[in-house]
Amino acid sequence: MAQHPTGVAMRLDPLVTRILAPNASAYTYTGTQSYLVGDTDVAVIDPGPDDPAHLAALTAAIDGRTVTAIVVTHHHRDHSPATRPLAAATGAPIVGPAPVSVSGEGGADAAFDANYAPDRVLADGEDVVGSGWTLTALATPGHTSNHLCFALPESGVLFSGDHVMGWATSVVSPPDGDMGAYMSSLERLMERDDRVYYPGHGDIVENPRRLVRGMLGHRKQREGQILRLLGHGESPLETMVARMYAGLDPRLMRAAERSVLAHLYDLRGRGMVAEEGETWRIAA
Repeated sequence: MAQHPTGVAMRLDPLVTRILAPNASAYTYTGTQSYLVGDTDVAVIDPGPDDPAHLAALTAAIDGRTVTAIVVTHHHRDHSPATRPLAAATGAPIVGPAPVSVSGEGGADAAFDANYAPDRVLADGEDVVGSGWTLTALATPGHTSNHLCFALPESGVLFSGDHVMGWATSVVSPPDGDMGAYMSSLERLMERDDRVYYPGHGDIVENPRRLVRGMLGHRKQREGQILRLLGHGESPLETMVARMYAGLDPRLMRAAERSVLAHLYDLRGRGMVAEEGETWRIAA
């Protein structure tokens, strides 16, 4: 990725400006990318973490213009916490997906922003409108059950959040993350003709269909890898992950484990594998 500094407003096209938050990590790459959409009035997409320096950078980029809406793709802590101080400062409504309550095995992990509270919940196909711009919500569950992408038809742009990133595939962590839903959402994007994706993390995606096709292929390869391993006999999750992700950065091993579990749950739902205590096997 071409490096750019945090806190600097970069115009990507006449309607879109990007500001990178200073929260680089093994999970966020160079950091969360917040976007301003519009000219005379603006929407702020994914204002990011509640970080004073990033809030100051967003405020400087807004430069006194009216903020029509603070838009959220999903309520992970690297995307939505800054909605609250930004709303307090601008008076703008917070709009985005409905909050989710996650229980069961895995639960709501530390990534979730438990205080996310939208003023307006967007359903698939609903619009947020400003002067010369429209953001249309596109339901893309999988990374989270409530994930939304946003199309900007005036520019041929899709803000892809964490559903499609420009540096790595998304983590799909049950119970809120769902591999079957994630694959279906990727298939839905394949039917579109967006010119470019502006993701939550990583490079601008300039050939969206090629990347999405590759992501679908990657996930199908992982599924095949799981079935081949189980074809040699039953196996616990940890053993499969260790064999499938040899050499992976240890900081990412937990994420890999969650994604393999998501594949296993999807395969179990399709009647292809079965769970017996701590082990998995090919279904009889």
